[in-house]
Amino acid sequence: MGETTGGFSSVELSREEEALLLPSLSQAEALEIGEIAVQFARERSLAITVEVRLKDWTVFHASLPGTSAVNDRWIARKARVVMATGKSTLYERVLAEEQGINWYEAKVRPEETHAIHGGAIPLNVKGAGLLGILIISGLPQVEDHLFGVEIVAEFLARKGELR
Repeated sequence: MGETTGGFSSVELSREEEALLLPSLSQAEALEIGEIAVQFARERSLAITVEVRLKDWTVFHASLPGTSAVNDRWIARKARVVMATGKSTLYERVLAEEQGINWYEAKVRPEETHAIHGGAIPLNVKGAGLLGILIISGLPQVEDHLFGVEIVAEFLARKGELR
């Protein structure tokens, strides 16, 4: 495993996604997820961009001080990976490393438009599947991923749903 992927395995990341299954995902709930992310980022003085989408519709976007348009391009590339695969960007990267494949060639997706760099978390809903995406950009990829996981876990905890 690469040092850049935090030593995660695809099995661990898959289990993590199961643990983060949402009971529902409305527009208001998507906004709440974004607001939690901004609150946590401000408390920690993180220079990140946060986006929450319902499918391909951006319902929340915040670029905190220290970010730039470059972060928006990373977000767009990460979101395309989740839309194409239904899995987190870190999962896709770790799985490709485990399989010893070039993800971009295997999936026939150009690196110019897709990024298998941690930070895009699928927002899966019980019984409905992939309904949204939380995307973080601005930290090293494992930290982007872990921050996103923390935000979804906090959202679930506030709903009394965290297992």
